[in-house]
Amino acid sequence: MSSTRGWNPNDPQQNQTVPQEHSSRPIAVHWFRRDLRLHDNAALFHALESGLPVLPVFIFDTDILDRLEDRHDARVEFIREALSAIQEKLFAKGSSLQVLVGRPLDCWKKIVQTHRVGAVFANRDYEPYALERDTAVADFLRSEGIPLHLYKDHVIWEHDEVLKNDGTPYTVFTPYSKTWREKLRTCPTEKNPLRNFASETLMERFLPMRPLALPTLADLGFHPAGIPFPPIEIPQQRIEDYEKNRDFPAVLGTSRLGIHFRFGTISIREKARKAMGISFTYTNELIWRDFYSQILRNFPHVATGAFRPIYDRIPWRYSAEEFERWCNGATGYPLVDADMRELNATGFMHNRVRMVVASFLTKHLLMDWRLGEAYFAQKLLDFDLASNNGGWQWAAGCGTDAAPYFRVFNPTAQQEKFDPKGIYVRRWVPELGSSRYPAPMVEHAFARNRCLETYKAALGKAEG
Repeated sequence: MSSTRGWNPNDPQQNQTVPQEHSSRPIAVHWFRRDLRLHDNAALFHALESGLPVLPVFIFDTDILDRLEDRHDARVEFIREALSAIQEKLFAKGSSLQVLVGRPLDCWKKIVQTHRVGAVFANRDYEPYALERDTAVADFLRSEGIPLHLYKDHVIWEHDEVLKNDGTPYTVFTPYSKTWREKLRTCPTEKNPLRNFASETLMERFLPMRPLALPTLADLGFHPAGIPFPPIEIPQQRIEDYEKNRDFPAVLGTSRLGIHFRFGTISIREKARKAMGISFTYTNELIWRDFYSQILRNFPHVATGAFRPIYDRIPWRYSAEEFERWCNGATGYPLVDADMRELNATGFMHNRVRMVVASFLTKHLLMDWRLGEAYFAQKLLDFDLASNNGGWQWAAGCGTDAAPYFRVFNPTAQQEKFDPKGIYVRRWVPELGSSRYPAPMVEHAFARNRCLETYKAALGKAEG
């Protein structure tokens, strides 16, 4: 970016606040959050259609950044790269992204002091912290006479749009997915949630201004992670073959677009439009995102406890040594270890093996699913609270799944079925077969029996 038309983002003479002449006329502000793109962006489209020049804003939320333990967190680097790509396009149009660092409410007070803001536009976020944040910001803006307009963009159907006949939310995926598809098939064209919001065609409506420098990773207190990010463009053939290849970790058979969905560098609507005509199974993966999003929104207690509260009675074990072995990929079960090592090295985890490693922690080691959920939250590039929480509760048997605790994956059998030639395992566990590789830390049959007895006893007592 620094070579573009002579602009150097690190030059303090060019890193100016918005010229004062802009503060005398009303503007609209688009607040980027989980929608880091200029195309097919619902809130951005409405902002650009508002009739007011649009100032695009992003806030590096220190309430979030300060909680990140790893100063090499690749997700911060990814966000900055996405913002840099947006900034390049805005600069070409004579505008700029304004990036602030701080607590959102404090940042908004600065924005309102600097600009005459007529309206604020943003896409909805459904996580508990985001809802609290947006309520606080909306209250402040309202006190200043500024409306906050929120739009659907991160999901296809929101928490109150796909409901049972009695108006209550679904808690089982299969009937939810059927209604999801039927509602999409029968909805009027003007209300189609897959419509394209062609925000990229309205770029001339951004507020004219000199470019503002983005904070560097060092400014944010972070360092490059050295992890390559998955490409945003993938071959269509991979989606066509998704059902055939998705369970085999040695094959590049999944989209690996999770981080792009997480931060909105791709449009979920665009991807759904393409996928629905290609792969029923891949479309189901998109429906799972909506399903877990509506579970979190309709049943917020799942953020800290079991979907089925009775499962909070389970007396979980804890061993710091055993948990560390699981984290480091040293359990003695090659498939589990390979996936944990891949996660630690790349931030990626294969969907099939993700279930196996989660089952191993909760069922074989009988440790609280929230430990694994928190570890994944630290490591996964595509970490999403709703999906991560839903997946862990599914593995622990305490979530929405109709077949709860008696499912205990056998890691050896899973490896024989989904990595029969050991290609994936050998890639990440090269010492397998040598004296350096540990013996299994727990025997499968023993662990399974212990798990079933513990669950049965706890649930039986609770019911009694």
